[in-house]
Amino acid sequence: MEEIKDPFARKLATRIERLPVNASFSEKSIMSSCVKPLIQSSQNPVVLLHGFDSSCLEWRYTFPLLEEAGLETWAIDILGWGFSNLERTKSCDVASKREHFYQLWKSYIKRPMTLVGPSLGAAVAVDFAVNNPEAVSILKSFPLRLYIIFLAFKGVSFDTGLDWVNIGKLHCLYPWWEDATVSFMISGGYNVSRQIDQVKQKTLIIWGEDDQIISNKLAVRLHCELPNSIIRQIPDCGHLPHVEKPDSAARLILEFLQNYSCQKKAQLAPTEEVVY
Repeated sequence: MEEIKDPFARKLATRIERLPVNASFSEKSIMSSCVKPLIQSSQNPVVLLHGFDSSCLEWRYTFPLLEEAGLETWAIDILGWGFSNLERTKSCDVASKREHFYQLWKSYIKRPMTLVGPSLGAAVAVDFAVNNPEAVSILKSFPLRLYIIFLAFKGVSFDTGLDWVNIGKLHCLYPWWEDATVSFMISGGYNVSRQIDQVKQKTLIIWGEDDQIISNKLAVRLHCELPNSIIRQIPDCGHLPHVEKPDSAARLILEFLQNYSCQKKAQLAPTEEVVY
């Protein structure tokens, strides 16, 4: 962290904690990294996931905005990535990632949550919501993520891009990173295309209008295939809106949650909601 210039990353890093999580595939508790909320709310907590081979530091700009708005906000490192201690953990396939996240939720969050997942985090969120619907009230995610900084973002200076790359690869310094990544890749990764129509929660799809990695046509296709969804595009924005346009991303999330809260009050029976 001494080499990182970004003050938002440095500040969020000071809040990273490791919580013991028990899983069937590990003999001992996995010390699992996350950023816990400073406040508790009567509303369902918001849980932020990250993209492929990234960490909770991906939310360095949007996390404080959601927290300042009064949301109970968590940022979770997906098993195999981020800053969890995996010294004794050999399995990091999809099933292991799902079980680990469920056990963390069951042990510490304990309430239906709003899931927010950018990039591969979107696939993690869909997979988790379909397999553990009781844990998810809302799902929020963004399109598939790659760390090709100058392709993913518009108008990023070389110095900023280099700093962002360094932030993104911090967790790769751990000795177990290579084994965990190989385990995930060998497992075949996430393939949730057949699960899309099984998502029952209300869903918000956020997309950057100038995304050079994933075509906007796929955003429209996802919107058509995903039941009970709405789509919002952010102008002059690339692949990762929550990093490039955190104010806009946070505003859309807050508006969506507020509208959902109003709808719940107007109904006798609560409904579920999902955001992409």
